[in-house]
Amino acid sequence: MNWLKRPASDTQITHGQRLWLYMLAAIIMFLLVVPTLLVIPMSFSASQYLEFPPREWSLRWYETYFGSIAWMDATWTSLKAGLLTTLLATPLGTMAAYGLYVSQHKWSRLVFIFLITPIMIPVILIAIGAFYVYVQIKMVNSLAGLVVAHTILALPLVLIVVSSAFRSYDMNQEMAARSLGASRLTAFMAITLPQIRFSVITAALLSFLTSFDEVIVALFVSGGDNSTLTRNMFNALRDQIDPTIAAISTIMIAISSALLVAAQLFGKSRD
Repeated sequence: MNWLKRPASDTQITHGQRLWLYMLAAIIMFLLVVPTLLVIPMSFSASQYLEFPPREWSLRWYETYFGSIAWMDATWTSLKAGLLTTLLATPLGTMAAYGLYVSQHKWSRLVFIFLITPIMIPVILIAIGAFYVYVQIKMVNSLAGLVVAHTILALPLVLIVVSSAFRSYDMNQEMAARSLGASRLTAFMAITLPQIRFSVITAALLSFLTSFDEVIVALFVSGGDNSTLTRNMFNALRDQIDPTIAAISTIMIAISSALLVAAQLFGKSRD
């Protein structure tokens, strides 16, 4: 128990004095994570209904998912939307963060707040606004409309993550490269980007997950051949309690966890 007497930070506060904080964090994590993990054993149930614990074990709901054309089409739509959102939101958010950082204009803070507005207002309002605009320009139920709406939601996350990286970055390094004849783009790609790459990768991952897991906007602007996986899951839960949802949820948990672990390992391997 000697670790309880060791300093927990640069201050003289020990781990023992922070024990209550560790316990509170553990309780919160338990309440957040355990309900999510309960879906995993439920997905292997042979029952026609969602039950925990399963009385019989089976892969029938995974077979139902992978054997369904409708579910596979929705999955493909979600993957395409997620990848396109990542390819659009990541460079736009990175450029915005870079521009605001180097400009040091008196209005930069105001512009930053304006750009992150989508995470400050209810998503349902964004969905309603996007729906009415898309009706006018005939983009409802289109993949392009879905990607644009998801990009609006993902852009603030990219901006926040990349901006935090710039706060610890010394811009004099890029200025030195430019003083030696490199263009701004070359200096950014060769000097700045490699040093903030982990933040950019994290932002790209968050962009993909924002799009892949989003359901409210998808309910309004997607449908038909471009219905997303989460939209179909919501409709399945509304119309009937389909245990296939548990199998899909388990796969989504596995994908999200694998991406997060891969991003962490990549960042550490590059340090």
